[in-house]
Amino acid sequence: MLTGTNINLYKKIMNKYKDIQLIASGGVKDIEDLKTLKKINPYAVVVGKAIYEEKINLKELAKFAL
Repeated sequence: MLTGTNINLYKKIMNKYKDIQLIASGGVKDIEDLKTLKKINPYAVVVGKAIYEEKINLKELAKFAL
């Protein structure tokens, strides 16, 4: 809903469950959210509405692809 990611929750989950392949989903509002998420290294990130609402363009997003 473009409100920003819940980075603290993701950190807690990843610290508690070391072997989890976390998929961060929901709230990604801009490229800064992706930079923040990259620091905790989730398995994947779902980016939907931010693309649809043109808050993130595909060229920017491609920089975060494998």
